[in-house]
Amino acid sequence: MTHGSLDALRLLASRHLSPSDAEKWIGLLRPGVRLEVATGSDDVAGRLGGLPALPTASEWPVWEGHGPLSFIASVDCAHLPVAAPDMDLPAAGTLLFFYFDGQLDDGDALVLAEDRESWAGARVLHVAADEEVAERGAPAELKPYPVVPLTARVEMTATEPWHPSVRAAFAPAAPLGNRYDHPVCSQEFLDALWKFDDEVGHRIGGHAHSVQNPVEMEIAEAVLDGEVSWDDPRLSEEAGGWVLLAQFDSEDAADMMWGDAGALYWLIRPEDLAERRFERAMFTWQCS
Repeated sequence: MTHGSLDALRLLASRHLSPSDAEKWIGLLRPGVRLEVATGSDDVAGRLGGLPALPTASEWPVWEGHGPLSFIASVDCAHLPVAAPDMDLPAAGTLLFFYFDGQLDDGDALVLAEDRESWAGARVLHVAADEEVAERGAPAELKPYPVVPLTARVEMTATEPWHPSVRAAFAPAAPLGNRYDHPVCSQEFLDALWKFDDEVGHRIGGHAHSVQNPVEMEIAEAVLDGEVSWDDPRLSEEAGGWVLLAQFDSEDAADMMWGDAGALYWLIRPEDLAERRFERAMFTWQCS
């Protein structure tokens, strides 16, 4: 939900929480990699839009029955800061993100976490550094997004106060599915977090900055086939097994608008990430 330097977040917590609660909240922060529009002499770690460099033997990703996916972003793993994020990302190679963005059908077919039939509408690929690649022209029916180079920097991230990990730390006995009575979920602290940082932004790793409910809960509900309520402990347990791989915000410079100023999210289980099973990453999107 919130990103910034450790010192800034520590100061924020100290102003609104007791010393013990502030330290506990700080202990739940996770480092991530902020991707910002590169300018001047910035080191380029990735880009939005343009055309992907795909392995020569690979086909352009397609959602069967609907058409090719649009290329959203690429991230050069070797150019990410060494100190972050706290997840087992490849040390080299490139991550490529594709999404069926509605260009072909005016948004009629939606890619939704709760609709298993639509899961093929979003894809993330890892291209190893030693693979033979070539820049691939987009399918004729797709208009590529403008290229926007991205630079990377380390930041600390905090999740929503009603995320299961926060509940477990501060109010483990509170009923599931409801906001609980604790300073980290008070309106005062929520307002302070929102004033401090209300931008989703582009990110690799760290805590997701959800536009609505925690995206981990959306993914967990989808994986469990929607057969559990939000007060079912299985939902919180499943949500805790997913981490943010990447999020991409709406971006004027790239002509990207996801719904009403929304964002795209890819999450993955740590064990799948360690085994480089990127085909098991799950996608969701949220907007205002």
